Amino acid sequence: MERPTSWPRALVRAVRGSLWPVPVIGVVVAIGLGIALPALDGALEAGDGQSPLTFVFGGGPSAARDVLAAIAGSLISVTGLVFSLTVVAMQLSSSQYSPRVLQTFVTDRVVQFTLGQLVLTFVYALTVLRTVRTESAGLTSQPFVPRLSITVAYVLTLGAVVGLLLFLGHITNALRVETIIRDVHDEATRTFDDELGADPDAAAPRLPDGEAVLLTVGGSGFLVDVDDRAVARAAREVGAVVLLDPCIGDPVLARVPVAHVWAAPGADLAPLEQALEAGLHLEHERSPARDVGYSLRKVVDIAGRALSPGVNDPTTAVHALSHISALLGDVAHRPLGPAVTRDEDGATRFVVPQRTLESLVRLGLEEPLQYAEGSPAVLRRIAGVLRELAWRAPRGRLDDVVRDWTARLAATAGRTADLDPAEVRDWRSDVEDALAGRWPRSWPDRAAARQRTLPG
Repeated sequence: MERPTSWPRALVRAVRGSLWPVPVIGVVVAIGLGIALPALDGALEAGDGQSPLTFVFGGGPSAARDVLAAIAGSLISVTGLVFSLTVVAMQLSSSQYSPRVLQTFVTDRVVQFTLGQLVLTFVYALTVLRTVRTESAGLTSQPFVPRLSITVAYVLTLGAVVGLLLFLGHITNALRVETIIRDVHDEATRTFDDELGADPDAAAPRLPDGEAVLLTVGGSGFLVDVDDRAVARAAREVGAVVLLDPCIGDPVLARVPVAHVWAAPGADLAPLEQALEAGLHLEHERSPARDVGYSLRKVVDIAGRALSPGVNDPTTAVHALSHISALLGDVAHRPLGPAVTRDEDGATRFVVPQRTLESLVRLGLEEPLQYAEGSPAVLRRIAGVLRELAWRAPRGRLDDVVRDWTARLAATAGRTADLDPAEVRDWRSDVEDALAGRWPRSWPDRAAARQRTLPG
């Protein structure tokens, strides 16, 4: 899969991950419209001050000022309300679910475009207001009322009111934990599609034999992106092969080895060190853009918070475990090999490791299982996750891993007094059946409570 260069990718990531770009674009568009439309009004206006357009604003200068001032004053108040509601939603989601879901709110397109629409209308009304002239104002005695511009301001205000109503409905739905987990799930799927789209049958990269030189960087932070091609070009110039040590999303510490380099004895590695320093993009927090484990981490955090004694919400934990099962089942069928960059001759130059399926299973199950002791409903759902994973994973790929986690589940369930040991044995049997490709039928043993007959 061909990737764009680093700086466009970084720019797109910055725009998507921030709340301000769309409102700022709205301000620029508003200023442009506020200058262009009054000029068009002046060009269309007849000598008697009347516009040839019949549907436009028909009042005088005082009425125009009143309308535009009312629009500007009301819109800035509504903008403050929307911003306050957004901050409250962020606080609630951070304290009740996970601080890491704040990224989901910041990147919410409805929030961004609602703020952009309100700011655009406010700035546009102010910009047009400055062009309204009475007979005693300005350098000429001829009054000027930008009738088309005021009509556009009225239409924008109606759109802002509709946008506000849609925003209120959206923010109410966005605070539901089901919506938050669904958004994180969609985020994870997009990352899987972008990062794990390589050929599953491609050969594994061959690394040179011999002793490797360790390289470090001078900064610290979470690895959120790598300029693969820049590092590969530098490796080609010095005739080296570079294997990155951390995966995307791992922490990187200054002066701690981050790469293994195989090069000819005596080769000057200074250009490669500089390329590695510039090519590793470190941030103070992880990003879901290339990190295949980060969105799964968010869902696990929500499940862990739901199982804490202060919240005690096993239903949310069960819901989150269903998403964990779906994500693990999805990634089990995807290639999880490293990202390899080769030169024009086909020689391997730069290898970025990827998280293993076993590590993702551990991420998804370790903490929920640890916190689920004493909660039969959650333990039953974990058993279902293991059964579903055993069924969905390619045959033989996760057999030992699933059996190991089933044994851990049985040990945790043995410390939960309300669970029948026979039920735990049934969990083991169900997992073994799923690993063998069997899904036993369960027939109802009671009379039907309701029967229907399809019409002829």
